[in-house]
Order: sequence, then C-alpha cells, then structure tokens
Amino acid sequence: MSATEPTRYTPRAGSGPAATAIRRMTALARAELILLGRSRGALFAAVFVPLVLPLSVRTTAGELDLAEAGLTVGTVVLPAAIGFSLLFAVYSALVGVFVVRREELVLKRLRTGELRDAEILGGSAMPAVVTGLVQCLLLTVGCSVLLDLSAPAAPHLAVLGLLLGFVLCASLAAVTAGFTRTGESAQVTPMPLMLVSIAGSGMFVPLELLPDKVAAGCELLPLTPVITLVRGGWTGDLTAAEALTATAVAVAWSVLAVFAVRRWFRWEPRR
Repeated sequence: MSATEPTRYTPRAGSGPAATAIRRMTALARAELILLGRSRGALFAAVFVPLVLPLSVRTTAGELDLAEAGLTVGTVVLPAAIGFSLLFAVYSALVGVFVVRREELVLKRLRTGELRDAEILGGSAMPAVVTGLVQCLLLTVGCSVLLDLSAPAAPHLAVLGLLLGFVLCASLAAVTAGFTRTGESAQVTPMPLMLVSIAGSGMFVPLELLPDKVAAGCELLPLTPVITLVRGGWTGDLTAAEALTATAVAVAWSVLAVFAVRRWFRWEPRR
C-alpha cells in the first residue's frame, strides 16, 4: 500500500441500520420488561390467567362429542390455551402498555429521539410477545404430558399460526389503544374482541361442531385462522386449500390492522 493512499474504512459487522434499529428496540424492550415486573395487576393478568383458563376448556371439551369431528381433548385444549395466551398476554396487555405510555407522554418523548414509530411500537410490544411465546411453549409441553397429546403432524402450520397470532394481536392492540382514552378504560376496551374471539373462534367449541352457516361466519373472525392453523398443525387434517384460506384471512386482518394503526394511532394524550 502506498504511503499516500488513504486508509479505507471497513464497517464493523452488525453496525448497519438494521442492527442499530434492533439495538434500540432491545433497549426499549428491557425498560418495558422492568415496568411490567413492577405492575402486579398487569403481570398477573398476562402471566397467570392464560395458564389457568384452559382448565375450563378441559371441562367443556369433556362434554362434547369430539370423536365426530376427529378431535381429542388435547387438540381442543391446546389451541384454546394458545388463544388465551395471545389474548391476555399479548393483546390485552399491550393495549394497557400503549395507552399508559401515551398518557404519561413517554411515546411523545420517544418520537423526539432516534427511534422510529415502528421501532417504538415493536420495542414496546417485545416483552409481551416474548411472554406469550414462553407461555405457549409451556402450555404445549403441559398438554403433551397431561393430555397425552402426540407430536404435531404438520408443525409448520402450528408455527405459522403462532407467528400470525403474535403479529395480529400486537397490531390489534395498537388499534384498540388508539380508541382508548385512559389507562382505566384500557381494562374495558379490549373486552369486546376478547369475548367474541373466545366464543366464536373455536376455542371452547370447535367450528366443526357448529352449524355450517354459523361456522362460516366465525371463520372470518380475527383469531379464528390462528386457532385453525394451530389445531391443524396437530391433527394434520387441514387441507392445503383450508390452510391457504386461514392464512389469507389472518394476513388480511393484519394488513387492515397495520393500516388502522398508521391512520388512527395516537401518540399524544387524548383530551
């Protein structure tokens, strides 16, 4: 190398824009995780409630004629348990996080720094998503042991359903937060979607046991494709057309939710 030739700068590995964004989101996620540990009510609702509610599904499933639909107690309880985790640990918990941080002007201050809007929402959602993921893994192991549930016949469908569920519930939480005025009302505004999902998404009563017209309407609910894919991952009875339809419905809801967040999410306190 010539003495007059300038030294070339070689970027360090992991120093690009994507790595920088991940570091910023991780730092925000750590702060949110600390705050979650300090809130006993939110911690109880997010961590313990989803682990207890499947017991009620176990009682209901024992009274249904599951053999007619080719199902077992395990293939009913596990998707329902995962659905509870998505609704309580991710959706409901994140509505409270987004609203409280907005009312405390945290979101407004974060927007004045280097964090982009997507990074703020993603970093804030990360602890809830990780909590939900850990719960789903524990519930899978518990159902496999206690309910004699065999290994999934189509694990890729179960993984796809779970990933779509995280994206969908986090996006819907941001949408709901946009229409929620206070931290107190954040305990109420998630209830309509949660009740509709619990009643009509196949969590308590599989869609195979419902009348055809009722089942056709329930298939369009936001959480139904997630439950369908997770259950189909274990039973292996889901056809390619049915899996594609469920995926399309979940993606459509996710795209609609992201559009609604961009249009109606509020970064400053509602007055």
